[in-house]
Amino acid sequence: MGEPVLSIRNLCVSFRTGRDLVPAVIDVSIDVDAGETVSVVGESGSGKSTTASAINGLLPENAVITGGSILFDGKDTTRLHEHQLITLRGAGIGLVPQDPMSNLNPLMRVGEQIAEALEAHNYSKGKETPSRVVELLEMVGIPEPARRAKQYPHEFSGGMRQRVLIAMGLACRPRLLIADEPTSALDVTVQARILDQLDSLTDELGTAVFLITHDLALAAERADRIVVMCQGRVVEEGVPDQILMKPVHEYTRELITAAPSLASHRVLVPRPPIPDDAVELVCMTDVTKEFPMRGAQRAEQTKFTAVENLSLTIRAGSTVSLVGESGSGKSTTANMLLGLENVTSGTIMFDGTDLAGLSRAELLSFRRRVQPVFQNPYSSLDPRYTVEDTIIEPLRVHHVGDKGSQQARCAELLDQVALPASFAQRLPHELSGGQRQRVAIARALALKPDLVVLDEAVSALDVVVQAQVLRLLAQLQEDMKLSYLFISHDLSVVRMISDEVHVMRQGRIVESGTPAELFEHPQHPYTRELLAAIPGRRLHSL
Repeated sequence: MGEPVLSIRNLCVSFRTGRDLVPAVIDVSIDVDAGETVSVVGESGSGKSTTASAINGLLPENAVITGGSILFDGKDTTRLHEHQLITLRGAGIGLVPQDPMSNLNPLMRVGEQIAEALEAHNYSKGKETPSRVVELLEMVGIPEPARRAKQYPHEFSGGMRQRVLIAMGLACRPRLLIADEPTSALDVTVQARILDQLDSLTDELGTAVFLITHDLALAAERADRIVVMCQGRVVEEGVPDQILMKPVHEYTRELITAAPSLASHRVLVPRPPIPDDAVELVCMTDVTKEFPMRGAQRAEQTKFTAVENLSLTIRAGSTVSLVGESGSGKSTTANMLLGLENVTSGTIMFDGTDLAGLSRAELLSFRRRVQPVFQNPYSSLDPRYTVEDTIIEPLRVHHVGDKGSQQARCAELLDQVALPASFAQRLPHELSGGQRQRVAIARALALKPDLVVLDEAVSALDVVVQAQVLRLLAQLQEDMKLSYLFISHDLSVVRMISDEVHVMRQGRIVESGTPAELFEHPQHPYTRELLAAIPGRRLHSL
């Protein structure tokens, strides 16, 4: 083989914090050959994204490369001027970033944004550009590409927006593509389709891929080689089978143990099964929710059915999960149970009382007993509130206790979610994602609820932190006799915590059962599709 397309040698990157330099990447060396996919794996703060940002000169202003080199096609990118880096980006090194909504301009049509990428690098000009845009959208599997090119990002699903970013990353046929968590926010079925497409396109173009992920299972399925990073250093490197079957470093073994693969069973906190005669805390019967369709013509369909004839029960002390892809109706179901959306038809009974008949005072009392934990710990906490303010806010709203007792309750809750008492005066930006989600859980528990609705509450977390939070939830349930409605797009996560699972598709429950029943004997084709899409199935044999 010839020289690597990318050769990182002894790279060191630090961040300025006041007068200090804090190391983030320490003596990292990685090679990527032409046509090869190398995956860099590690949790948040491991240095993987900082390493990627250093390659094409996109480090933040307070970052400093303090040592080493990054050779791309024989040129050290750490020594290039900004105008040289601008030429390199897109044309030589493509990028597929993580969040499609924040990386697409909401004010520009999708086609215009792809055209901008083409023309910036003189890859296409004038009249030929629109046809090249359509060709790229068609290449990444966007239906009706000519029509879709004229639409705005908000008119695309999350999966389609991610495909647009892939089209932009590959528009100028780069020799190297950096894919930074390109599918972490997507459902497993959509993730599998997009990664299949990315594999096919990069094979066709001969593009080398630098794939960043926190999911070792995903890396094992998609990469030719895996590089494991921990606390800024490369701790292990090898082909997937070697990493999975004979991991050398303790951190790699921790990643494997934490991966919510098909081998996962409910062993988080051993406890007896829920008795058959347990109280039915929630009973949803034939629930339907319709939304009006904005801009619909009189002759067209004027309503969208988000949930149709849904029935489920949640027994006291149990965990009932809803699983399915985006748009299946899971979150709408949660919002109806939380009293945030009214049902169109059907009934929701909570502890024997119909939610539809509650007065304002009764609704306030109900909300003390049912609390939510949402998906994104970075947006669900007010950045201006300290941890203490966040946790005791429900107590203030419901006029529970005085200032002293509220502060005492905060200290008690921090202890329950395994956070130090000193965190009470911290702001959200001073916490990691996992720590923020523990604060959100503490806030949900402040009023001592009977039911907690967890809407994708662990999907934004690294697998190691995810496993920690799942164990915490299981322990809290055991200690406080909580009931959970757990919503996820990931069946492998659901298996780790659920007593009963309902699979949703297009607003309907298509299959129900215990986790063991669904995993070992799935009946519906869609359930089998979800199971088949879980990455890293080789972990099943470990």
